[in-house]
Amino acid sequence: MATSTSRQQEAAPSSQLSSTPSTVRLTMAQAVVRYLSVQYSERDEQKHRLIPGIFGIFGHGNVCGLGQALEEYGSELPYYQPCNEQAMVHIAAGFAKATQRKQTLACSSSIGPGATNMMTGAATATVNRLPVLLLPSDYYATRHQGVVLQQLEHPISADVSVNDAFRPVSRFFDRINRPEQLLSALPEAMRVLTDPAETGAVTISLPQDIQAHAYDYPEHFFAERVWRIERRLPDPVRIDEATQLLKSAKRPLIIAGGGVHYSEAWDQLQAFAEAFGIPVSETFSGKGAMRNESPMALGGQGVEGTSAAGDISRDADVVVAVGTRLSDFTTGSQACFNNPEVNFIGINVAGHDAFKNGAIPILADARETLSSLHTSLKSADVRAHRAYADEIAGVRQKWAETLEKQAFTQVSGESMSQSQLVKTVNDAAQPGDSIVAAAGSPPGDLLKMWDATGDRPCYLEFGFSCMGFELPAGLGIRMSQPDGEVYVFIGDGTYLMNPTELVTAMQEGLKVTMVISDNHGYQIIKRLQEWRAGYSFGNEFRKRDLESGRLEGEYLPIDLAKNAESMGARTWHVDTPAALRSALDEARGESRSCAIVVEVEKHRYSPSAGVWWDVAPAEVSDRPATQETRQDYEQGRSKLQRFHY
Repeated sequence: MATSTSRQQEAAPSSQLSSTPSTVRLTMAQAVVRYLSVQYSERDEQKHRLIPGIFGIFGHGNVCGLGQALEEYGSELPYYQPCNEQAMVHIAAGFAKATQRKQTLACSSSIGPGATNMMTGAATATVNRLPVLLLPSDYYATRHQGVVLQQLEHPISADVSVNDAFRPVSRFFDRINRPEQLLSALPEAMRVLTDPAETGAVTISLPQDIQAHAYDYPEHFFAERVWRIERRLPDPVRIDEATQLLKSAKRPLIIAGGGVHYSEAWDQLQAFAEAFGIPVSETFSGKGAMRNESPMALGGQGVEGTSAAGDISRDADVVVAVGTRLSDFTTGSQACFNNPEVNFIGINVAGHDAFKNGAIPILADARETLSSLHTSLKSADVRAHRAYADEIAGVRQKWAETLEKQAFTQVSGESMSQSQLVKTVNDAAQPGDSIVAAAGSPPGDLLKMWDATGDRPCYLEFGFSCMGFELPAGLGIRMSQPDGEVYVFIGDGTYLMNPTELVTAMQEGLKVTMVISDNHGYQIIKRLQEWRAGYSFGNEFRKRDLESGRLEGEYLPIDLAKNAESMGARTWHVDTPAALRSALDEARGESRSCAIVVEVEKHRYSPSAGVWWDVAPAEVSDRPATQETRQDYEQGRSKLQRFHY
């Protein structure tokens, strides 16, 4: 599916042809289907179907419009049936992420709650700059019917519907009130979907009645069209400025973000780092940017990163931000960089990000920029500093020893730790296997500990930290990756939010292996609460205690394995690394989806990166513990946090 470029030009029935040979009479919904079926993306002379499929849940808002169009004209636009509207957007986002944003999927919903269910998926895609095409149905544009089912009646804005809520979470929004408006709306939607700087959720709201209205569309509107994803070249003046800054640097650092993946700049990044002795840390989206083992690889950057990256960030004098928006977790709430002379170079296709922190902005493709910088630094005779290389080796070794002693060693009297879970899955992973995570402790632990070298990519969504993203995104990744295992790593809390796409997996034969860390609650938030509030409240799956009236009684006996089994998965319940490894081996041989529930120690966490994070405790409290955490917070903020401009 991910690389198919085959198509069949489908002639309309003669009864639908207008008297003008250059037009074809179609409903608006039929025109949408035919148009999407012939859109392609192209980069580096490789062409792909831009939107090779559509997910949708039918209701009265779309079943007779888009549903009819898909049945009659959808041979080249396969239809997939999800179990939840939010989940289908996550599937599209996972597919887009795994295809380096060269492809995505369309998502159709009925009006009202079906549409608003997609809102969280839209926000997740836009925050992470992942292209998805949303086609929510809308109320009747003609208004002949009066108030229709699920219509919002706004007292002072008669043209407002619930779909207007998509506007702030979409990179492009339009409402098609006449069928001919598609002629401008659809090309603009495709432009945004394939624009490296502007991409995200694209929402085209489709009124229920207009989906069925007909128009004489120009035949050429349905001709094959290729949307080129451009590689924007860097400004030579900015390259010179960056070269001079790096030439004077003694302690440079590269922070690799998702833009490295989307530009496919992996080889250029590693060659650049190793040639000039510049260490590389990775954001959540940039995880695995260093695809091969390297003495310059520091691992994860920021709050949930490695202590190696934290130590180097602290004293860096030049930070080269490649394809990252320098978010809160990446910068430690602007507390990571403590060198008073630190300067930044921002390599990004989006000006908004390239200029952050007063950086020298290079608005260009990451691959092309790294190649240009490499040539420029070589001409300027920039060389690696031996003492710095020794320091980098030292912090890398220190982190490796920390993991071995604090994370991977079994503690007597405890269950296996989640860190041991990660290591066991990582050791079992083979070339071509992938893993995905999004919320809670799993993405942080993978950022710290997953070794993505050897073609074992790690897909982390932490821009929006959306619980429920993981399993659907795993299906999207599977749609782009026919071979190898796709591991979906989630906590028990996330699993309970959205397990139903196991049914879609069974329906479509999309095999994923879920690894469910069962620690009986939202333990990573419990840790945060104890750190910043001084106590724990409301974060574990416990019965209500009759004396205190709070949720602090016995832990709930929830059988997640039986739940997953009821939706078609083969399941295991394990509590040791050896049992987990055995289950992973058996799951590899399965053709259906699998769920391995792993009992882990509730309050054992992975080692800290030693990076500060701005989470403010209550400024006023009668609790001594909270007063103490507030004092500690204010000291950290005054000593570490700063503005860069």
